[in-house]
Amino acid sequence: MKALLLIDIQNDFIPGGSLAVPEGDLIIPVANQLQPHFDLVVATQDWHPPDHKSFASNHAGKINFEKIDLHGLEQVLWPDHCVQGSRGADFSDALNLNKVEAIFRKGTDREIDSYSGFFDNGHRKTTALADYLLGKQISQVYIMGLAGDFCVYYTAKDALQLEFQTFLVEDGIRSINPAEFEKAKADVLNRGGQVVQSHSLV
Repeated sequence: MKALLLIDIQNDFIPGGSLAVPEGDLIIPVANQLQPHFDLVVATQDWHPPDHKSFASNHAGKINFEKIDLHGLEQVLWPDHCVQGSRGADFSDALNLNKVEAIFRKGTDREIDSYSGFFDNGHRKTTALADYLLGKQISQVYIMGLAGDFCVYYTAKDALQLEFQTFLVEDGIRSINPAEFEKAKADVLNRGGQVVQSHSLV
């Protein structure tokens, strides 16, 4: 059984949002086209409290994209984004959610960020996504969404560690820094993942 994981296709990550990924909106038609071809479709949703410590605005004298140590983990300080209940946290109106069976929210703990759809960045708590997929007898996960060099990459690494057969849907991914995504993709391949194009799945 195979699942499509839609990673953070939210207003703040597409053009016009507070942390827009270049061309992030171009993946939405890919997501809509692919969903009918999967046994299961789930989505992740960044869902931060306003006082989240990954926001530069919550650290006096710090600026966006500066790096700090947060409880022993390197943390990029981001612009405020995907604040719980905000328009920016909503999924894009263009994204078809009819086939999405479950939504897994992440980044809800103000003290730690959560790039991956499976765990927070310190692997201290799980989102329960892995248990859900296993309960649905999923063995293959196809991952697409935003952004390739952060949340997509971390989700793929965790999927591989959890021994799911893992595929990146390359044309369904956009990144903050494309050069960093190339490194991420190479690491996923090195860990046993695969990279595919959407046309091979329909």
